[in-house]
Amino acid sequence: MGFFDKLKAGLSKTKKTLLAPLEGLFSSYDKINDDFYEELLDILICADVGATVSDEIVGSLKSVIKEKNLKSAAEAKLELMAIISEMIGEGCEFSIKSPMTVMLIIGVNGVGKTTSIGKIAKYLTDSGSKVMLAAADTFRAAAIDQLQVWADRVDVPLIKQSEGSDPAAVVFDAIGAAKKQKCDVLIIDTAGRLHNKKNLLDELSKINRIIDREVPDSYRETMLVLDAVTGQNGITQAKEFAKAAKINGLILTKLDGTAKGGIIIAIKKELGIPVKFIGVGEGIEDMQPFSGKEFVEALFDIKNTGNE
Repeated sequence: MGFFDKLKAGLSKTKKTLLAPLEGLFSSYDKINDDFYEELLDILICADVGATVSDEIVGSLKSVIKEKNLKSAAEAKLELMAIISEMIGEGCEFSIKSPMTVMLIIGVNGVGKTTSIGKIAKYLTDSGSKVMLAAADTFRAAAIDQLQVWADRVDVPLIKQSEGSDPAAVVFDAIGAAKKQKCDVLIIDTAGRLHNKKNLLDELSKINRIIDREVPDSYRETMLVLDAVTGQNGITQAKEFAKAAKINGLILTKLDGTAKGGIIIAIKKELGIPVKFIGVGEGIEDMQPFSGKEFVEALFDIKNTGNE
C-alpha cells in the first residue's frame, strides 16, 4: 500500500465526521439557503476545524456563491473543496542544506515525539541523507532507551549521555560527532516539558546558543510535534510553545487515530506554521512529508493519478 492509500485509510475516522455529513448535506439540499449554511457550520465544527475557521470557511463560501450566482449544492461542494484546499496550502517541504541541517524536536510527552524522530530518520536515510540522532531528553527515564531502539532500527548513530545529564552537553557532543562524520542532518530530541513551564524556555535557549556557536552556518528546523487526537488543544499547545521557541514546522501524528482530522485545516490558518510531516499509522514508513493536495484528495476521495 502506497502512502496515499494509507493516508486515505488513515482519514477514515475523519471522513465519518466530515465527509459523510458533507455528502449528506449536499445531497439533501436542492438549493442553498440559511439552513444549509448553518448545518455546514455545525459539520465543520464537529470535525474540529474550529469555530473561528469554520465560520471563515462558510463566510467565504457565501461570498463565492453570491459572486458566481451559484444555485445548486453540487456547485457549492466544488467551491467548498477549493476553499479548504487554499486554506490548507500545499505544504512546506523539509529542507536539507549544506553544511548541515539541525532539526530540533519539541513537544509535550505522549504526542509521539520519539517515534516521529525515528520515522523521519528512516525517511531521510531512505532519501539518501546521512542522519545522526541526539538524545537531549535526559530527564525522562525511558527516553534515551527508546531513542536507542529507533536508532538501531533505522541504523543511524545516536549520541547520548546518562540520565540526568545536561541536555546542552549532549547537543555539544552530537554536533562535534556530526561534523566529524560529515552528517547531513542532526535530529535532536528534547524533553517533553509542559508547554507553560519556564524551564522549557531556558533549556531551549541554552541548546540554541550551543548550536549557534558550534555550527553557525547550519540550517535550522525547530519542529513541534502535535497529536492530532487532541484536536483544538493541539493549537493551544502550539501557541504556548511558540512563546518559547521560533517554530518553523509542525509534525502531526496519529491522524489515523482520530475523527478530528479537520484540525489540519485550522492549523495553518490559526498558527501560520506549515505542517511538514504527518503520521497515519504505526509502521516505520507511515510518516511522510505533508502534501496539502494529497490530503484534500484523500479526504474527499478524489482519485490521485500521480500516486497510482
